[in-house]
Amino acid sequence: MATESNGHRAGGEENGGGGGSFKMPEIRYTKLFINGRFVDAVSGKTFETRDPRTGDVIASVAEGDKDDVDLAVKAAREAFDHGKWPRMSGSERGKIISKYADLVEQHAEELAALESLDAGKPVGVTRVVDVGNSLHSLRYFAGAADKIHGETLRMSRQMHGYTLREPLGVAGLIVPWNFPAVMFFSKVSPALAAGCTMVVKPAEQTPLSALFLAHLAKQAGIPDGVINVVTGFGPTAGAAISSHMDIDVVAFTGSTEVGRLIMEAAAKSNLKQVALELGGKSPLIIFDDADLDKAVELAIGGNFFNKGEACVAGSRVFVQEGIYDRFEQKIADAMKNWVVGDPFDPRVNQGPQVDKVQYERVLRYIEQGKTEGATVLTGGKPCGKKGYYIEPTIFTNVKDDMIIAKEEIFGPVMCLMKFKTMEEAIARANDTRYGLAAGVVTRDMDVANTMARSIRAGVVWVNCYFAMDSSCPFGGRKMSGFGKDDGMHALDKFLAVKAVVTPVHASPWF
Repeated sequence: MATESNGHRAGGEENGGGGGSFKMPEIRYTKLFINGRFVDAVSGKTFETRDPRTGDVIASVAEGDKDDVDLAVKAAREAFDHGKWPRMSGSERGKIISKYADLVEQHAEELAALESLDAGKPVGVTRVVDVGNSLHSLRYFAGAADKIHGETLRMSRQMHGYTLREPLGVAGLIVPWNFPAVMFFSKVSPALAAGCTMVVKPAEQTPLSALFLAHLAKQAGIPDGVINVVTGFGPTAGAAISSHMDIDVVAFTGSTEVGRLIMEAAAKSNLKQVALELGGKSPLIIFDDADLDKAVELAIGGNFFNKGEACVAGSRVFVQEGIYDRFEQKIADAMKNWVVGDPFDPRVNQGPQVDKVQYERVLRYIEQGKTEGATVLTGGKPCGKKGYYIEPTIFTNVKDDMIIAKEEIFGPVMCLMKFKTMEEAIARANDTRYGLAAGVVTRDMDVANTMARSIRAGVVWVNCYFAMDSSCPFGGRKMSGFGKDDGMHALDKFLAVKAVVTPVHASPWF
């Protein structure tokens, strides 16, 4: 990692020192967005969103709670029960969603800057990855809106049957802080295409982009009440959404622990449908025949992209014994060129953790790894004088039963481990409560196919990692949750299947 001996980051002498020529965004939208209008919280309360580069306050944002969720749900229910959005043809909805995408593209620079400022992400990455994937999602589901069809049934009785796939109703969408805009659209886009109305709660750490995107939705012509955004905290606003009797489905991305609470609240209220994309502890398995340089590149990207704040992070790196020593040396050498610093500096690879809570959590895990007897190959310390920066940390001599190898850290921490046989790799890869993602690096397609079929995960990437696409369904197994984002499968959670049966003959009884 490129840092100075006194602990300063290569991206600047002081944390938060702006590098490059990127314009800081103007913070224009800090109120709740309900029924097409920006409004204060009923309570009048606000909360602070902070710059992770420095810990300084960016803005005060309206703090919504149950009363505000009630108003947002009322608006969404009215828009669903009596509004035109669910009653439009799919092609009409698709045209408006396409216009929404055009507006997001026109404001790409501002959105990228907002994401970088609020979440600590390198602005070059937010331009390409965060804004790019948001646009792909919108345009994919704009094209999907008129391709939602039922089936004609071949029935065993003298009946004619067919199915309709209808919008389910009001959706509660709770999105995380690691990819705020991408996760906003991974849920909003299919919900819009399906004809649902919605209440969105962004993470309290990163509320700014959701409010900006609500403004663009109105400009695009999405009717009032279809998209409502309530900023606030999980135990208040999030809990109100999960338990609301007039919300028909909740889709959540976040921790497994919060996912449990959402399921409980849904069960205790109106038994609303739930879709959960939760935590992970994903394996990246590198075989002896792998392209070593490519394997190192994938391991670094799979762990340290987005400062490790990714549910699919390949944080358990298993390397076959024949190349293990060379791999360890190569990855240690490669990390010497890794730059931690101000996300507005174009030289920077890694920005700060999203907030102080996450920063301290990751540092506790690093200390836990040292205590358990793992060896620090690179990193292992905070970075810089202020802000929430952490050196990318690689542990060796990691055992499968160590806490750092079992629990999701959600930070720039890699566990590097050695294995002998394919059978051992499969067993160890599956020895986790999670099942979100996995990676396999090998030139042998028989090995790749065997691994892909044997690993219990929602997605297996072969000779690549983080290969996300709007057309590819994404979601986990086991305690990583259920339900899919992306692809046509993402529509399923926002659609109700209705069967319609009529008699072939005059009598309805036979």
